[in-house]
Amino acid sequence: MAQAQDDFIRVSSPAEIESLLDLMIEPGGASLLLDKPDATPLPVLLMEQVAGETLVMDITAVREIAGELKRGLAFQLLGQVQGKMVRTPPIKALETQAADSRVTCYCEYPLYLEEMQRREAFRARLRMGMEVGAIVRADDEATVQGDLKDLSQEGCQLELPASAAGLLSGAPLPLDVELCFPNGTRFAIKASPRHQAVNTERQTMRVGFRFEGCTADQERKLWFFVREIEREASRHVNEGSTGRLPSMLFQGQAQATSTPSVGRRNMLAYPTPMARRLSRVAGYLDAQLLELQEEGDIDPVQLSRHADFLLMLADEDIEALLFATRCLQREPLLVRHGLSVAVHLLALAGGSSVPRDVRKAVAACAMVHDLGKGGLPPALLSAASLSAAEYDQLKGHVLAVLERLERCQWLSASVARSVVGGINERLDGSGYPAGLASEQLHELSRMSAVVDVIDAMRRDRPDRPAWRIDAVYRYLLKEPGRFDPRWVKRYIQRFGLRPVGSLVRFSGGAMAWIQRLDQQGRPFQVQLTEVVEPPGEGLGEVIRGDVVARLGEPVEELPVST
Repeated sequence: MAQAQDDFIRVSSPAEIESLLDLMIEPGGASLLLDKPDATPLPVLLMEQVAGETLVMDITAVREIAGELKRGLAFQLLGQVQGKMVRTPPIKALETQAADSRVTCYCEYPLYLEEMQRREAFRARLRMGMEVGAIVRADDEATVQGDLKDLSQEGCQLELPASAAGLLSGAPLPLDVELCFPNGTRFAIKASPRHQAVNTERQTMRVGFRFEGCTADQERKLWFFVREIEREASRHVNEGSTGRLPSMLFQGQAQATSTPSVGRRNMLAYPTPMARRLSRVAGYLDAQLLELQEEGDIDPVQLSRHADFLLMLADEDIEALLFATRCLQREPLLVRHGLSVAVHLLALAGGSSVPRDVRKAVAACAMVHDLGKGGLPPALLSAASLSAAEYDQLKGHVLAVLERLERCQWLSASVARSVVGGINERLDGSGYPAGLASEQLHELSRMSAVVDVIDAMRRDRPDRPAWRIDAVYRYLLKEPGRFDPRWVKRYIQRFGLRPVGSLVRFSGGAMAWIQRLDQQGRPFQVQLTEVVEPPGEGLGEVIRGDVVARLGEPVEELPVST
């Protein structure tokens, strides 16, 4: 008799149990998994069975576990039978014996076995915060790095940079794929690409690979990886990365403060060290955006961790961080915008007078405030104008984020309402989602609205190109009924007419990116460029100190939608 359970079929017929165990009685036919969080399969030899009574196994190769077994620690036996994975329920040792350098263990006979069903089709999906790098190699030693997105016994899905298309189309098959887990475990296998989907905005491609020529040992390891990914994903869903210890494979998981040794973003070049560090937060927001597009939630732990990291970067060097927000052109617009608003809010409201927990909450809310738009139809976001019905649909993105932020118990609800809920409101009541006006708007809402609209106006939009900063300032100063003039003036005083992160032409003819300002708001550090495009690898000489003496007076800002 077989009974379905999760992704396994329970086998309870005594004759079937005996038959399956017989097939596991061979060298390499079985492994032992201790019932503890950091356990990994251990090599044992199943020697014989006394049907319905005991199993006998040789544990000489892992004799160090004999003490734990004697103390009653439960374990499972795992095996591969006729191409399917089989496991026992947790059982315990009855007796261990050592003789002639061999260690033998007599253990309980399982009441049933579980056989994995739909093994080939079942895919374990990595959740946000679970980072497994991948390296794809061709025979000519060309390589590309990416990120593992899901894994099955038969194949995997990787996210690669769009530039990987050439390697995939030109190299002889199969390719070498190596998976790199956070704890240092590496797994190499032959695989061939089967399907591809390109995301032009993110400049990535999702590629499905089918494994080729798997050995029995590789199949056992794959089953272990699939099971551990599922366990870790379940831990994230049920306990938000707290409580149980992480899977052994994910111990040492890269935090916000470090960059994985292997991954898609490792292939990207950034013009400054701060931009590379900020890309870690961008990577989190990108993953969070995809999660929301699939009707997932905002992960409270990940949001807290990356808000802490952003505060650390801001406290370390706010000008370098402001410039770094202009260097992430490969990220989705919603990610770039959220990060820029968060960093400018921190710079505008910075100082020891603002409690750290408030600054963290403001940064967190600003980072995710627009991610709800990711669930809207692309045609709606790219429309040059909206009908009344489409505008109502657009408003829904605010409540979508606010509802998900309710899970973040560490986050001040009032800050979330003020920043996420108030950033699109206007003093005259013409904003959304609630049409709040004047005294109904908190100071955080007023400040956030100014920062948000300035960043938006400095970017290309379907109905107009990016504005110059002086034109943005003039527009806002003429709209005191919509935007709080106190915060407009404070913004201008804080960032000036040539803000950090602006591309400026100097009277001597040179173009340069403003990276630092002096106490009078004049350029103190710039980096030369010859092209009107977002900062990238091709930036030229850095000039620091008396910039005006070298390049002349700043003449004009050149709008660049970054």
